[in-house]
Amino acid sequence: MTPQHWSAATALERIRRALLAEPHNPRLLLERAHYLLMLGESVRAREAAVAARTHASRDPKMLDAIGHVFSRSNDQQGALSAYDAAVALAPEEPHFAFNRATVRRFLGDLDGAEADYDRVIALKRDDYEAHLNRSELRTQTPARNHTALLEALLREGNADWPGEVTLRHALAKEYEDLTDYARSFEHLTRGARLRRQHLRYDVQNDLATVEYIVQAYPGGDIPRPASQPSQVAPIFIVGLPRSGSTLIERILGNHSALSMGGELPHFALSVVAAVTARSGGARLTRQQLVTQSALVDFAGLGRDYLARVSASGIEADRFTDKMPLNYLYCGLIRRALPNARIVHVRRGAMAACYAIYKTLFQDGYPFSYDLEELGRYYIAYRRLMRHWAATLPGAIHELRYEDLIADQLGETRRLLAFCGLEWEDGCLRFDANTAPTTTRSAAQIRRRLYGTSVSQWCHYRTQLASLEERLRDAGLLDED
Repeated sequence: MTPQHWSAATALERIRRALLAEPHNPRLLLERAHYLLMLGESVRAREAAVAARTHASRDPKMLDAIGHVFSRSNDQQGALSAYDAAVALAPEEPHFAFNRATVRRFLGDLDGAEADYDRVIALKRDDYEAHLNRSELRTQTPARNHTALLEALLREGNADWPGEVTLRHALAKEYEDLTDYARSFEHLTRGARLRRQHLRYDVQNDLATVEYIVQAYPGGDIPRPASQPSQVAPIFIVGLPRSGSTLIERILGNHSALSMGGELPHFALSVVAAVTARSGGARLTRQQLVTQSALVDFAGLGRDYLARVSASGIEADRFTDKMPLNYLYCGLIRRALPNARIVHVRRGAMAACYAIYKTLFQDGYPFSYDLEELGRYYIAYRRLMRHWAATLPGAIHELRYEDLIADQLGETRRLLAFCGLEWEDGCLRFDANTAPTTTRSAAQIRRRLYGTSVSQWCHYRTQLASLEERLRDAGLLDED
């Protein structure tokens, strides 16, 4: 048990005793929900949040906090109800409207989300994240865009560096929609450069990690668990962000035999827990961690992963896990969960790298803000995926986004067959999937299949020339 888990477990025992005296105290129930979330106990956290909601009907701050628990535990409708109540009680509080906008975007209510972001900005003009989120909800037009306001906010010079980064990414998105590509890329470059200046990151560490993995998982016979952890057969959708993984999940998610899990953090957490247990809690270098990961109890690793999934509220035998960086663990997934399917989704190298470069991520993907680092990381990622293809023959289904655009029917049939699923026509109508999605593509995924993003990068061929040359020298453009 990690120190964080020990602290959370201790706090839960304290709260349990306090609730014996005050079983309906909403603050205690909410506190219990937060600690359960820390432990990955989403189902129990939701139960505590429901109880807190019952006894906090007139406290907007508490309702907002309860909405956060619902959203974090994948109950977006519950979150929306709590945020609705908070906004009704405190309509002049922009934070509540911002949170409701976020959940409305998850649920596909893009008009409602835009109205809420309008409300936030009217109440708090310098909420720069609201500006960016609003820009991403739809394609901006000459008649309806926010470039004048965004430019004015930049000129005023009141934004701190995170605010400037956010404003520049919003402007890059809106100018791209308006086909002012030179101005778009100028803002994007300046925003990305500023973000990179405030990151402590060395891409060489990630490149070295790929080499450690290749060494720790050579070809040959795969050690299998003495007994499989269960007959559960998850579908791991791996790759890099902005490559179409959400689209693939929603195609699969329209199948009657499947449940969508979204981006689950559980496999990486299970790997760390298994290595920590094996090493007796010793502090390990990254290379040692990778080396030790190939020696863990694979059946135990699989059981731990499935237990975490179950605690998060997913009970189906077939479910998706679309955490992109699980591509690092394909060798371990194959060993720990022999019944699992692995789908590798990728786009053309230039299209993928540009899509990553223009996205402002929260805290992940630090390689994405510098084109030279992005190119080096991308090459290492493709090297590892080639290694997995060679050492795990037949275990990974590669699906190119461009191929799906060109032949949706054929690629969907091949995808379902690989996953062991019978054909269902509904899988072609992924845009009709009403399930929430919490990724950056929450707005785009509500549209029918479109191919404009395949060649979007070509508008910036001059600016991306050095990246293109690096990828060509690595032979990746020939593979596309």
